[in-house]
Amino acid sequence: MGSFPPEANPPSVVLPRDAEILPPEGGSMPPSGTPVRRRRAVWAAAPATHVLIAVNCLVFLLMVWRGISPMNPGVDQLMHWGANNAGSILIDGQWVRIVTAMFLHVGLIHLATNMWCLWNLGLLAEPLIGSFGLLAAYVLTGAAGNLLSAWANWVWPIREGGAIYFPAGAGASGAVFGIAGILIVLLKSKQLPVPELELKKLRKSVIYFAAINLVIGFSIWGGNQVVHSGLNIDNMAHLGGFAGGLLMAMPMVPRIGSEPGSFKTRLRAAILMMVGLLVLFGFYIAHVPPPQG
Repeated sequence: MGSFPPEANPPSVVLPRDAEILPPEGGSMPPSGTPVRRRRAVWAAAPATHVLIAVNCLVFLLMVWRGISPMNPGVDQLMHWGANNAGSILIDGQWVRIVTAMFLHVGLIHLATNMWCLWNLGLLAEPLIGSFGLLAAYVLTGAAGNLLSAWANWVWPIREGGAIYFPAGAGASGAVFGIAGILIVLLKSKQLPVPELELKKLRKSVIYFAAINLVIGFSIWGGNQVVHSGLNIDNMAHLGGFAGGLLMAMPMVPRIGSEPGSFKTRLRAAILMMVGLLVLFGFYIAHVPPPQG
């Protein structure tokens, strides 16, 4: 119930193109005779980023190991592994799909592009909000994107031959947009120990990343309405994740320059606020009347 027919092409979620964001590589070489301080490994500096990438890759490898095509998995296969689907959520009560879908990808290219963007944005965001903060941001903003997508597909389902279908959605892109939204807010803080010009460049790169990918997504959607290419982008998941990131970042400003205890309080407030908003939005969606055939 509530999925594309087996012969339909699976709609993919985000395929972000360019983030153009790289973490600082450190300063210049110390003068001769000065003790050299060993740089922390990238893993040690951003463990949550690497854990999230590892989990996404592990899920993909498990899918391939179980016989699913690495380039073009079928809709029924994606549904079996937990893809987002308005019908399954709102008719069958499978709300866990809001979370499982953000670790599921529609083929190797989809996985690679999302993980590349997650790596770049995660390495930039994790030092600002901490490892726990990044994990929470990924799950909560990804859930916000999937909830908005489920609502949109529930209200405007696909109608073919008198039947109603709800598209399957998958991918980390809603969470990637959420992290971008958090960075856009936090990189505006004047308390960050980074030269103002460099800070503006970083923030502008994140803004360009979000804007370009949103434009690409809606352009593909518009073109598909004309030529019916079968390529679908879940723009609602992008918008929901991005809006969730902007909201979640508000209580966390600033992170650097404030007392550690103060930031932990801000982070807890941000998480509780997001959980509350997601619960309220989910409650609202659950009471939206079903589409009429």
